[in-house]
Amino acid sequence: MSGASPPKPKQGFLRSIRVGPGLLKWGINLWPPFLGAGIRVQHIAPDFSEITVALKMGLLNRNYVGTHFGGSLFSMTDPFFMLMMMHRLGKGYIVWDRSARIDFLHPAKGTVIARFTLDEAQIDAVRAATADGEKHLPTYTVEVVNTDGKVCARVEKTLYIRKAVPEAAA
Repeated sequence: MSGASPPKPKQGFLRSIRVGPGLLKWGINLWPPFLGAGIRVQHIAPDFSEITVALKMGLLNRNYVGTHFGGSLFSMTDPFFMLMMMHRLGKGYIVWDRSARIDFLHPAKGTVIARFTLDEAQIDAVRAATADGEKHLPTYTVEVVNTDGKVCARVEKTLYIRKAVPEAAA
């Protein structure tokens, strides 16, 4: 089938449903991988510019040496920049997680918090970088901190973002 256009990327049926911050928070907090790991979304800003996530130490998320399991620390940071960007940009864009990197800086015990923020300047930069239809691969950083304010882990998330191909052009 030469000349056929490539298939249009799909982001799943949930992408087409407008979900407000309250419903999204409720759904994520009941999502089995987060529920089982003790990960809780504490706050989602009405405009999706900020999300706060907490992880309490429990029997099921501690490692051999009595600190938070690294996979739980990473999981608490996994989908949030992507979700925030999807909501901030709207339906005219494709947004995927592209890559991630975590640095463990201090043993994590007790409750740890991650605060994700995307300001208007970052959203404007993405719109400008994708205006010509090209992909954009921005990297965002979030720190996981304990109750004393000590940074336990630093996570870098790279997103894949581009304008969606209109249905008629696909």
